[in-house]
Amino acid sequence: MKHFFTLLAAVLITATTYAQIGINNENPDASAALDITSTTGGLLVPRMTASQRDAITATQGLIIFCSDCASGEGELQIKLTSSWKNTIGDDVNDPPPPAIGDFYQGGVVFYLDGNGGGLIAAPSDQSSAAWGCYGQSIGGTSSALGTGAANTTAIVSGCSETAIAARICADLTLGGYTDWFFPSKDELNLMYENIGPGDELGLGDIGNFGSNVYWSSTQVDSSRAWKQGFTAGFQAFGNKGVSNNVRAVRAF
Repeated sequence: MKHFFTLLAAVLITATTYAQIGINNENPDASAALDITSTTGGLLVPRMTASQRDAITATQGLIIFCSDCASGEGELQIKLTSSWKNTIGDDVNDPPPPAIGDFYQGGVVFYLDGNGGGLIAAPSDQSSAAWGCYGQSIGGTSSALGTGAANTTAIVSGCSETAIAARICADLTLGGYTDWFFPSKDELNLMYENIGPGDELGLGDIGNFGSNVYWSSTQVDSSRAWKQGFTAGFQAFGNKGVSNNVRAVRAF
């Protein structure tokens, strides 16, 4: 204990004499109040649990290591003006972002856009139905990722038939959400590859698709639209008047 107070007194005297303090370093960097040099050890900041952290009336800039955060592995955290953040800038109290295959906001996540959003498939089929309006061309449908919602609007607006695939998706209320739509050709294929039998991510058929054939919202011409089989993942033209399975999706 005597040695500790002797060391503390030496540090305090040094701090009042010089603008910078160097530990294992006789020439501390001019921009640093404290400059530590070591090749055999690091700097340990206070370690505590999240509940202990939250009991502190923290000043902006305070740094701690939360021992039971980040799924129990722990992480370095800093108190900013509004909240505690981790080293990548996430609020430490925010829930982790969903991953492909997670059940989230009414369905199963099958696509992530890299900006915090993505697409969710309903956890089961809505029905089996015709694409609808055989012999009538619906303008404005696309096959691209991100176009399913616009395709759905175009079909519902342009086709007066009632029990068709697009209208079933548009009218769906599921999991507390009402913004479901009919997936495009490319969106449907991502469901097959990521959460269906295509299993490119090693997740298995967690979407419960089985070997069914599904309509997409992408029209080919007045009599045909794109469909996809979930046995081998084939995509082909289908007669718009024939019934195939329907699976709604939504964006988040």
